[in-house]
Amino acid sequence: MKTIGAARFKERCLALLDRLGPDGLVITKHGKPVARVLPYEEDPASLIGSLRNELKIKGDIMSTGVRWDAER
Repeated sequence: MKTIGAARFKERCLALLDRLGPDGLVITKHGKPVARVLPYEEDPASLIGSLRNELKIKGDIMSTGVRWDAER
């Protein structure tokens, strides 16, 4: 887990939040940990339908596109 001083965190807070990894970030004061910032975990059920109207299907999604003969 990454560690950063409180003063540096204050300077770069928004940029650090944009790049926050899954392990989070430990904020220190005078070398001692005082806080931990973790990414917010979303409920997987809330993702259902989140790409509606964002994807376009081209062609037959039930086919591999390869013709074959089952008689052989």
